[in-house]
Amino acid sequence: MNKKLLALLALLLTMMLVLAACNSDEDTSKPADEPDKTEDGGEKEDDGAEENAEEPASDDLFSVVLDNEGEAIKGGTLQVALVNDSPFQGIFSYTLYEDAYDSEIMAYSSNVLFDTDGDFLISDGGIATLDVDEASNKATIKIQDGVKWSDGEPLKIEDLIQPYLIIGHPDYAGVRYDSDFQNIVGAVEYHDGKADTISGLKKVDETTLEISFNKVSPAIYSGGDGLWFYAEPSHIVKDIPVAELLESDAVRKNPVTLGAFKFDKIVPGETVQFVRNDNYWKGQAKLDGVVIKTVPTASAAKALETGEYDLALSFPTSAYENVKDLENISLLGRQELYYSYVGFKLGKYDYDASVAITNEEEAKMGDKVLRQAMGYALDIEQVNEVFYFDLRERANSLIPPVFKSFHDASIEGYNYDPEKAKKLLDDAGYKDTDGDGLREDPKGEKLSIKLAAMAGDETQEQVISYYLQNWDEVGLDVQLATGRLIEFNTFYDKVQADDPEIDVFMGAWGTGTNPSPAGLYSKTAVYNFSRYTSEDLEGLLTAIDSPEAIDGEFRAKKFREWQEYMQDVSAVIPMQFRYELLPINNRVKNWDFGYDTDFDYIDIELVADTPVK
Repeated sequence: MNKKLLALLALLLTMMLVLAACNSDEDTSKPADEPDKTEDGGEKEDDGAEENAEEPASDDLFSVVLDNEGEAIKGGTLQVALVNDSPFQGIFSYTLYEDAYDSEIMAYSSNVLFDTDGDFLISDGGIATLDVDEASNKATIKIQDGVKWSDGEPLKIEDLIQPYLIIGHPDYAGVRYDSDFQNIVGAVEYHDGKADTISGLKKVDETTLEISFNKVSPAIYSGGDGLWFYAEPSHIVKDIPVAELLESDAVRKNPVTLGAFKFDKIVPGETVQFVRNDNYWKGQAKLDGVVIKTVPTASAAKALETGEYDLALSFPTSAYENVKDLENISLLGRQELYYSYVGFKLGKYDYDASVAITNEEEAKMGDKVLRQAMGYALDIEQVNEVFYFDLRERANSLIPPVFKSFHDASIEGYNYDPEKAKKLLDDAGYKDTDGDGLREDPKGEKLSIKLAAMAGDETQEQVISYYLQNWDEVGLDVQLATGRLIEFNTFYDKVQADDPEIDVFMGAWGTGTNPSPAGLYSKTAVYNFSRYTSEDLEGLLTAIDSPEAIDGEFRAKKFREWQEYMQDVSAVIPMQFRYELLPINNRVKNWDFGYDTDFDYIDIELVADTPVK
């Protein structure tokens, strides 16, 4: 092992002891990224990190298809661990949910309308089909006959219209009313209370919906341009005031669904029990049901080893060594639709006007040279090797490599270069004027930067401590906002509310299958947490999702320009791409973890009454 690696491990072991002393009386919560995916944590032996740093895992170790043999039993219940150190929020509505944990749960009872192919483009295999008339900026959605909700009510066009009426409503408190949604004709007027409905939504007949858009781009084929992917049971939610929907029984206690399973019992934050949905449009599941339980990161691997669970969702890559040799487990893996990032607070969000307001001149992190220096100071490569067995890699841009047509591997990004960071700071006037080893700002005033980062297991604590040390080594005084790592739900509450105590934050996005960045970085996007906007940025986002972008070469060119622009302004600096792991017990048959698959939860079977130990 090289000297640098040994030094890093020694440093982190020292920091771990300090952190343990500081946090011995507190529960730690595993970070989660964002609305769509979770940041991983997980417990790891120190000598194991040393051993596996020399022999990192590779993509060749993993398959995306489970091919366990054996005669299937009749029925049975799938036991699922949701690896999470915080209670799940339990917002079981696609119009309202906010994080990956609720999304992982809802997948078993999904209200999705459209099927997608291996390129994440809408295909004709789902409940609904999509036909786009680019010349008239219209889309026609047609649903199959005979599709029923889990309560036996037929799916109707009003159920496709209902989510638009929720998201666009003046009382909607969610995060999905953005520039994409405003592309629907009449959406803004409805949101502003000037109309009773959205004029661009037209019920043609009992199985057909026509939507008029201000413009149509290739994004629509990935679920962009304002197109909504999910239905809502209008026979239940239409009479619930939108302001009360979030806390309603229809969302929290007994959601009605279209998926292979239906909700049977919910213990808030802890457990969800599903039973077979006999009204599922594809047929009946072979399983009797599914039970999903919240399991702490520290005990997830052991619970799999002892046969307590059949599989683990949001399983941390840092715990790879704890499951890689288990004989009762098959380990599936794939590149994830994910990137982590460090973001800089450059303004605030005006929730009344639904727009981000940038104020770089007054923001502490308003100098892009300071932001760029902080990016070059981070030793992400070593963290990936030591803690994540090279199942993560340094991200060079804000587009994951899974989007092969749009990810630009030639963009350099912010590789670890502390000397470059120091020179940038020196040249910009950030110098240590009082001899304490820490730089003052160009005005000669103390510069103390507050970082918000999510709480997690030992790995998360050590990694964040190391990043703080990276910044200290280039002379920047970066301290934890609130004085400690922040529990997942509280973290995003503070970041979204533009808490003045936060200057810099570390988060992550599960991008979903639509590569368009407008939903995360446009001036109307609530998820634009840095609050950075500019005319140039809006122009690039508009071009990516413009009618001209029907030309694939044009769109790819604009994606590259956007990635280069975001690297230059550095309002958000990408940190990591990662590999996603799914450990599955050997009693499970029929699972396909690939993106290009016809796999459905009704196909799952079990070959034993209890998980294999």
